Amino acid sequence: MDGITGLAAVIMFLSIPTAIVGMYTFYRVRKLRTEERLAAIQKGVDVPMEPDLTQAAHSRRSGILLVAGAIGYMLAFSILARYEPDAMEAAAFGAIPFALGLGYLLDSTLIRRDARTS
Repeated sequence: MDGITGLAAVIMFLSIPTAIVGMYTFYRVRKLRTEERLAAIQKGVDVPMEPDLTQAAHSRRSGILLVAGAIGYMLAFSILARYEPDAMEAAAFGAIPFALGLGYLLDSTLIRRDARTS
C-alpha cells in the first residue's frame, strides 16, 4: 500500500497546481474577451453576442468525446481481461457513456434537421 500512497501523493501534488493554473487561464481569457467586446461597443462597433458554438456543435462534441472515451475505457478493460477475467465486468460499464454519447450525436442530428426545416 505504500507505493499506492506515494503515487497518489505525487499525482495530487502535480494535479492540484495544474488545475489552479488552468482555472486562472480560463478566467483570464474570458476577462480579456469581455474587455475586448466592451472596447468595441464603446467605439460603436456592432458586436454579435452569439455563443462560440451552436447547440448542435456542443451536442456533437459531447457525443464524440463520450463515444471515444467509452470505446477507450471498454478496450482498456477488455485487454486487461486477458490477464484478470473479472475485468470484463468493468468493461461492461463502458456502455453507459457510450449510450450517452450516441444520445448526444442523435440530439445534434435532430437539431440540425430542425434548423433546416425552419
